Amino acid sequence: MRRLYFSFLSSLIAFLAVCQAGAADSGVLVQQDGQRAVITWPMSAEQSGTAIVNLDSAQPLIESLAISGEGQPPKVIARGLNPVTILTVGSRDSTNPQGWGAFFDNTPRRHYETYAVQLGRRHVRTTHLGTRTTVSVAEASAGTFAGDLRLTFYRNSPLIHVETVLKTEQDWRAIIYDTGLSTERVNWDAFAWNDPSGQLQSVAPDPAAEARPIKVAGRTLVARNQQGSLAVFPAPHRFFYPQDEAYNLHFVWQGSGYRGHVRGLGFGIRQSTTGDNRYVPWFNAPPGTEQSLGVFYLLSADSERGTLDEVARYTRGDHYKRVPGHITFTSHYHVEHSKQVLDARKRGSTNALPPELESPGFIKTFKARGAEIVHLAEYHYEDGSRIPEAERLHKLTVMHEECRRLSDDKLLLLPGEEPNVHLGGHWLSLFPKPINWTLNRPAGKAFMEETETHGKVYRVGNPADVLRLFEAEGGLMWTAHPRIKASFEYPDRYRNTEFFRSDRFLGAAWKAMPADLSRPTLGWRVLDLLDDMSNWGAKKQVLGEVDTFLMEPDFETYAHMNMNYLRLAKLPRFDEGWQPVLDALRSGAFFTTTGEILIPRFNVGGRQSGQTLAITNSHVVMETELEWTFPLSFAEVVSGDGEKTYRQRIDLSDTESFGHRSLRTPVDLSGRTWVRFEVWDIAANGAFTQPVWIERQQ
Repeated sequence: MRRLYFSFLSSLIAFLAVCQAGAADSGVLVQQDGQRAVITWPMSAEQSGTAIVNLDSAQPLIESLAISGEGQPPKVIARGLNPVTILTVGSRDSTNPQGWGAFFDNTPRRHYETYAVQLGRRHVRTTHLGTRTTVSVAEASAGTFAGDLRLTFYRNSPLIHVETVLKTEQDWRAIIYDTGLSTERVNWDAFAWNDPSGQLQSVAPDPAAEARPIKVAGRTLVARNQQGSLAVFPAPHRFFYPQDEAYNLHFVWQGSGYRGHVRGLGFGIRQSTTGDNRYVPWFNAPPGTEQSLGVFYLLSADSERGTLDEVARYTRGDHYKRVPGHITFTSHYHVEHSKQVLDARKRGSTNALPPELESPGFIKTFKARGAEIVHLAEYHYEDGSRIPEAERLHKLTVMHEECRRLSDDKLLLLPGEEPNVHLGGHWLSLFPKPINWTLNRPAGKAFMEETETHGKVYRVGNPADVLRLFEAEGGLMWTAHPRIKASFEYPDRYRNTEFFRSDRFLGAAWKAMPADLSRPTLGWRVLDLLDDMSNWGAKKQVLGEVDTFLMEPDFETYAHMNMNYLRLAKLPRFDEGWQPVLDALRSGAFFTTTGEILIPRFNVGGRQSGQTLAITNSHVVMETELEWTFPLSFAEVVSGDGEKTYRQRIDLSDTESFGHRSLRTPVDLSGRTWVRFEVWDIAANGAFTQPVWIERQQ
């Protein structure tokens, strides 16, 4: 029987190769033969993949997955697979004034229900777009949600993107999901993964063993047999709803009877209902929106080690790649290292630190991720305006000393705080050198005083004092998590204040929250704010922030991170000060990315982000250099005229994985006062620039 199947498959692939000339630009050919749909696609120049979908609902949906190379018999990697998805449906707090944007919500503390998505009538509906082809293969439903199951294949790629796309008409729904593949037959010799320390682990499949979650590095699990491997992994950022912690919550699973909803042996990806046990808003699912419950599979003829390495290429090993002429900068971390050092000194009889503070895990984490400059937000758990001056200055001394000690020629650790007093909402501070300042200037006390112990000491007690300090010392401040959390309605509410209009107020910070799986992008909350601020006539910038607490080496840090690439020639040294960092931020000389897409070069009419373009002719050329891992989806040229925002979409569906391209895009800037650029890929990974400001010349 096995020999007959191989003979059938070889003949079928040979026949389809002849038909390949009739395939779409994607190179994907979909042929329906009775109760079978045979999908072939080029995985590379040397290999092609074949997926056979069985349209008989009594049979497993995916009859087989195979790889074939020129002059070689096909390798059947798996047979008899059923896609499985578990949808958990809760509710958002409809009474929260922040509505769908609320972060301070706890969906799992209210009633929720869990459904196994039911696959209904099978069919073949094909859509071709550039280098990708999507095949809808079955109706799908779960509770009040309904939609279909889609498989997307990409030219010259081993990826299979499987999406259960569902929508509901109910209001205020919030969701999470688990998904994967199951089988009644044992296809695999081993399940393998990298543990959080990076060591390869594996286990033999046991149909009698109950399914269990696994804590892994890189969010990937591989099923392997003698023919090859099949890896499963999520979109690296989109899959993770926003949290205050980056705990590794066991994001993959393998085994039998998963959660009592899956028949047979399976493996896949999973989400935690309770998150970090702080605030857990889940994903928004507004009525009428198509929620894409997605997962990626990578088909490979390689071993588990080689397949894990191949998946890791899509996030560059969870590492932010160096770009010539740029330095990586990441902001907003409440690691509270300084507080821990103070506490340790209070407990100990000497100033010697315990090993975990002498060489803290967060330093190892940042270096592993490729961060070169890290901006802290220390002493977050206390109200600095209530702390006596002597105690406050001692705490600052410890923070400055520890940042100096932990900085080296590869990592610059910058002192910083989230003071959250005087201005309204939450905000961050960054100075070009260590500054001693207190947050509770008493009546009659001098704004600045030269002291014997601490040198200059500044005291602030109102917005005017804050601005005066930042002007005196060349610091920068900006709104933390704007329009959400405790900064809801900010910076909007102080947009007309003197401090906001000052060049000492940078703007705001970007993070991917809230989350909505119907959107092809992340972090629209802050990108919309950037456009609004630009239309206000305020030349402000938006930098990426992470806003988490612990950052240990075994955490899932990459999923929650983003990175700013500053246009700097070299990494500043702590003792020399870091004025160039503030200059790059203030001038908008950077781009921000989730990591998979890079923008090494960007200009409009020859002017880079943050600069001013003086024009007489409204028709100019935008030049952009892009580098990426996942196939790109689209880019947008975003511009405004002081009142309205305009979007010019650039279709990038002709791209393949791991590409590089230079774009020359004609742009009509009639009546515009600013313009910027953003780009997104198939996994909703993205990158964006700061605005170029436009001045009209007669």
